[in-house]
Amino acid sequence: MHGIVLRLGLATLGALALAASFPDLGWWPLAYVALGGLWLSLARANAWGGFFYGWIFGTVFMLPHVWWAHEAVGPIPWVALSIASGLFYGLFGAGWVHVHRSGVTRGNAWLGALAFALLWTGMEALRSMVPFGGFPWGRVAFSQLDSTVASFAWIGGAPLTTFAAALVGALLGVAVESLLKRRLIVAIAAPLAGIAVVVSGLFVPLDGQATTGTLRVGVVQGNVPNEGLDAFAQAREVTRNHRDGTLALMKDDPGTLDLLLWPENSSDYDPRTDEESRALVTEAAQAAGAPLLLGTNDYSPPEGRYNSMLLWSPDGAVMDSYSKQRPAPFAEYIPIRDIARRFSPEVDRVQTDVLAGEGQATIALPVTDLGRTVTLGTVICFEVAYDRIVADAVAAGAEIVLVPTNNASFGETAESTQQLAMSRLRAIETGRATVQASTVGVSAMIDPRGRVLRETDLFTAEQMHATLPLRDGITPAVRFRLVWEWAPLLGALALVGTAITRRLGQRYEW
Repeated sequence: MHGIVLRLGLATLGALALAASFPDLGWWPLAYVALGGLWLSLARANAWGGFFYGWIFGTVFMLPHVWWAHEAVGPIPWVALSIASGLFYGLFGAGWVHVHRSGVTRGNAWLGALAFALLWTGMEALRSMVPFGGFPWGRVAFSQLDSTVASFAWIGGAPLTTFAAALVGALLGVAVESLLKRRLIVAIAAPLAGIAVVVSGLFVPLDGQATTGTLRVGVVQGNVPNEGLDAFAQAREVTRNHRDGTLALMKDDPGTLDLLLWPENSSDYDPRTDEESRALVTEAAQAAGAPLLLGTNDYSPPEGRYNSMLLWSPDGAVMDSYSKQRPAPFAEYIPIRDIARRFSPEVDRVQTDVLAGEGQATIALPVTDLGRTVTLGTVICFEVAYDRIVADAVAAGAEIVLVPTNNASFGETAESTQQLAMSRLRAIETGRATVQASTVGVSAMIDPRGRVLRETDLFTAEQMHATLPLRDGITPAVRFRLVWEWAPLLGALALVGTAITRRLGQRYEW
């Protein structure tokens, strides 16, 4: 019983440490401590125990990490999301126990640490795919933006950054376990190896110089009252606020703009069909003297609606558009609605489901000063959490990445700053300047190395502008995106399959 309580305590404390490694606290070294603690809690567990401790770890981690879900839709969906997400961590725990006990790593602590990191990265890959398209929130890579291991995203995106962090955590667990067993050489060597992994991120060749010119971008954060989901009832006010913010931006004399950026849902009434919205967005584009990229809803399909970004010209014409490929389940569309309604009546606020758009997340912007068309990566809100959408946009020619988002329903939580960490990682991964534009904050300008150049506060009306580099080089993370997407999952499944087969063979040997 004492051992169970100890392992349960390690899993719980480790989970809380992992939560603290993410924004807003952002104490990124605690991610290593957390995974080291999980290593120790699983050291003597059987497969069912591994599942249980992993599930506890995942659930306790997710509860504070996605507190913003409580703010948006209430306690029952928040708890359900946390418990369901925790199941993936339970699968990791069971899988690791099988590998650990099977002898696949031959009792070698170094191979064990590598296997632990591979299984963890594979678990995150699976959680990012299923169910309903996956839920990538909480990937360890998104906690590491102020650590040198974030640079590994340039090579292998979020999966390689997660792998490096998980490896450091496993090595920390190896060190403590070896110290308890009086294996002093390993106890000393393991943390040194972990430090070497962290330091090696300094040698990744990040480059932020413009290669195809620059783009002068203005961003408006119009703001709305902090009223949770009721913020969506402020559609007219949102558009007027962004029009007013544009006029304030131009009084600040930003120079000649190439693009004015408004966030997702900045004109919920489609300016193509609503005259008042058309007048407001056209006035803003004319004041800026530049095309305006704005978020709206397209209700033209009879079976639903699209969450779209429109490129609006100063003369009131639509120059290009993109519709969100990955609508958020239980937020923008409601799967299994009859069942979901039993957990929260808030699901019926979504009366018209968002449909999945088609094509790459790109928009073509003619730039007079460059004498050519610039391809913009236009990743809408939660899409920034999905590796493939961002990487495919850059592979299709995007020279800069834009992340228009609406965080109005999440209150004063860390949701927006967690999303900012994702945007920063995408900048490193793609080698592109990245702009996060929110209705209420946090909005930010990010250089191709992932450094924040300008940043706004939550629930404030603010504007900013900057000249950002355009780049056309393709990073290894983008070039080999399919490898990085599938290799961790397939490798983890192969490792667990081998371990289970081996254990079954040992059980039935004569």
